[in-house]
Amino acid sequence: MNRDGAPSRFLQFAAPALVAAIALATWQGLVVAYDVPPYLVPSPLTVLRTLVADRALLVDSLGVTLGIALTALAISIALGAAVALVFVQSRWIEMSFFPYAVLLQVTPIVAIAPLIIIWVKDTRAALVVCAVVVAIFPIISNTTLGLRSVDPGLLNLFRMCRASRWQVLLRLRIPSALPYFFGGLRIASGLALIGAVVAEFVAGTGGAGAGLAYQILLAGIQLNIPRLFAALVLITVTGVVLFALTVWASRAALARWHESEVAADD
Repeated sequence: MNRDGAPSRFLQFAAPALVAAIALATWQGLVVAYDVPPYLVPSPLTVLRTLVADRALLVDSLGVTLGIALTALAISIALGAAVALVFVQSRWIEMSFFPYAVLLQVTPIVAIAPLIIIWVKDTRAALVVCAVVVAIFPIISNTTLGLRSVDPGLLNLFRMCRASRWQVLLRLRIPSALPYFFGGLRIASGLALIGAVVAEFVAGTGGAGAGLAYQILLAGIQLNIPRLFAALVLITVTGVVLFALTVWASRAALARWHESEVAADD
């Protein structure tokens, strides 16, 4: 523990690792004790052996899915931030178009993915579009909130100094919005991966360019449950890594000046 009672950096990693170790040991013990067949629930050791044995196939499929997710995330960042900048220019614009962003978010992707796949001839581009639809809303909503959540005293100071709208945007609104933006980015990184996997499920693409979703479908059909679990483990680990990278990016951008990250580093 630190002097202020906050957990140390070591405990922040050690505590989750301990929980994971206990959960895996319990899983392994139950599977061995009750002699559960691997086509129902494989043991962690069986999943690990499958990961090693099928690493070439699974890693190639992971590269396809991760490429779609990262492309969708990059598009969501650029497009979502641009939309938020437009929204903040006028309350009328925000009130007129923000409900449609909400409508896009609450529409199940499995319902509109078949239409997107039909309309967009290129399968990979269609999968990216589906992932963008899932991932873009947190960027729009959080960035818009951040651009609106400026200190009224600082805003009045800028106006007293006759700052232009452009100066207010660059020197006040955007710096104030960065913590909100990175909060949305943490959510969007996971949603982009989820959107890519769901889109692959709907598209059912196979062959050499198949992603992890296809491997999961194929493993389920073949009752190759250890490979199915191995693919799920890869998806989960990838999501955790993407989240960790967004946390690192947030700290790198905010650690020197924003109280949220300065307090976290103390």
